Amino acid sequence: EVQVAESGGGLVQVGGSLKLACTASGSTFDGYGIGWFRQAPGKQREAVSCLNPVDGRTYYANSVKGRFTISSDSAKKTVYLQMERLTPEDTAVYHCASVPSLSIETTCPRYIYLERWGQGTRVTVSS
Repeated sequence: EVQVAESGGGLVQVGGSLKLACTASGSTFDGYGIGWFRQAPGKQREAVSCLNPVDGRTYYANSVKGRFTISSDSAKKTVYLQMERLTPEDTAVYHCASVPSLSIETTCPRYIYLERWGQGTRVTVSS
């Protein structure tokens, strides 16, 4: 497990963009995948996107395919989530977490059941 800190959330209008950052502290993401997850009020946590930085394999939830892009900058120990064409349904608290990297393109949704989460970063999309 890697300690992480999320940033970049905020208030944006429908159709706008935001770029979230997930930065590792005290260690690196070496040997791990990284996932972005979100939880809207009253809803179950959802896996948004995951990345294996070694082979570039990714997972995207159907609801964000074509709008969100996950990427990494190993020198900065940071993983980004670029979010475009935001809708009110994207309103949630977004968390990142280190996850097992094996077959991440299919296993990502399992990690919504991780036991520990950071504070996350809040994204609010106003209509």
